[in-house]
Order: sequence, then C-alpha cells, then structure tokens
Amino acid sequence: MTDDFAALSERQRALVGEWLPGLELVRDHSWGLVGTTVLEVVRGGERFVVKAGDGADHHLAREIRAHREWVGVWAGGGRAPELVFADAEAKVLVTRFLPGVLVLGTEDEFVSGVYRQAGELLRVFHGQARVVDEGFEARAKAKALWWLDRPHRISAEAVARLRDIVAGWPAASTVLVPTHGDWQPRNWLVHNGMVAVIDFGRADMRPDESDFARLVAQQFRVDAALEVAFFEGYGERPGDPETWRRFQVREAIGTAAWAHQVGDAGFERQGLRMIDDVLASG
Repeated sequence: MTDDFAALSERQRALVGEWLPGLELVRDHSWGLVGTTVLEVVRGGERFVVKAGDGADHHLAREIRAHREWVGVWAGGGRAPELVFADAEAKVLVTRFLPGVLVLGTEDEFVSGVYRQAGELLRVFHGQARVVDEGFEARAKAKALWWLDRPHRISAEAVARLRDIVAGWPAASTVLVPTHGDWQPRNWLVHNGMVAVIDFGRADMRPDESDFARLVAQQFRVDAALEVAFFEGYGERPGDPETWRRFQVREAIGTAAWAHQVGDAGFERQGLRMIDDVLASG
C-alpha cells in the first residue's frame, strides 16, 4: 500500500490490503480531532469507506457491533452503509460507500421533510430491542461526575451546582434500546431526496431519549417546526420531564468537557451554553 494509507497501523494496512487488493485512495474524510481515520477508496470500479482507530480508540468496537446487530434495518434499503469487512481487535472496518451530501451546513439542515425522515428512521432503529437495565442510572451518574473531574473550562460555581444536582439523582431501573449516540445533521446524508445515516462510533444501548439531545441543543432551538416534523416521523416522545432533565445535564457536562479535551472550540462553546441553559431552568 502507498503512503496515502500511512495513518493506518501495520496490521490495519495488511488487513485492508487483503480485503481490497489494489485499492486507491479517493479522499481522506478524517475529522482530525480524534484518532479515527476515514478514507474513501476505490477498487475495481467500486467505492468503499475504510475506517480505522488508533491505539486510544474505543469507538470502532461500537461501530462494528452496531453494523453487525442493528444497522441492517437501514443498510438493505440504502439508508446506511453496508458492512463488508471488519476486525474489532485491529480496530478497522470497510463499508460500501454511501452517496449523498452531509446535511449539516446545507439548505437541507432546516428543511422539515429531512427531520420527518430522520424521525422515521430513528423510530425503526429504536424499535429493534428493549432491555431493562438496573445499573444504567448509577453508571450515568458516575460518568457525569467523572467528566467534572476531568480538565474543562466549566466555572467553579457551575461545577458546584452541577455536583449538587447529580448527587440527587435516583438509581431507578431503565429501559434501554439501540441508539445512534450522535443523532444530528452532521451524520445524515441526503441523496435524491432520501435521508441516510452514517457514523456509528457512539452507538450503544441507552434510553431512547438520549438520541434527541443533540437536536434539542442545536437545530430545534433555531426552528421549532423542525422538532414538530421530527416527532411526526418518530411518533410520541417517550420519557418524563425528570428523566429528560437528567439527559440534558449529562449531555451538557459531557459536551463541554469532551470538546475542551479534543480542542473543538465551537462544540465547547455549545456545551457551556447547554450548562447555562440547564442551570437556568432550575
């Protein structure tokens, strides 16, 4: 393989070379803030996406699990990439290239029909399985406190208030479903008017409400009609106000701290604003 694939480890390069002999690089789609490499390649006239994680990566295993267990409800209809090869131990996978334009930053980002389709897709994804987890709330509580112990730029006053809020959370049993984990226009494609979904590095079993958090903090703030359209597609909004507030608090803390650590200043500002919002709401 050529130097175009230097970001891959020796083992990853060997596997990809076996899976797709003679492949050529088309474009590097890597984000650059985290140690994940995303390469669009061509082999024998077919286009594929090679995705690989570095030594610190913990997302590729989630992505491979999602493709093997849940993504099939979309992939067969062209609504998500189709998994071709994967090696969880080597942290590398290959999917068929999915045509389309990312919704974020285009006129489609504020088109109601896109959100209606996104709601319909998410309803199908969430509906595949339901399990009761007695320990989810305790783990989520510990993770929120862990983030507050990590480097961040949340004010000391806000940290103190957040710790008091988190300390009062109950440890009730929780129903979990398959979730995408980063459900927003950054991970939606539109091709010939049809919405498709990419990037399953945060997929996991969680409460269904968790997939609404990004939209509520972003696009739904700008245009309430998008939220209406989304739930026309999804159906009745699940959960209760207290459960939803816990999600908002956890999402705000995690966003502000994670974005600070990877150097994403814009996302960090969003996280800090989310913290201000949840504290202002009581």
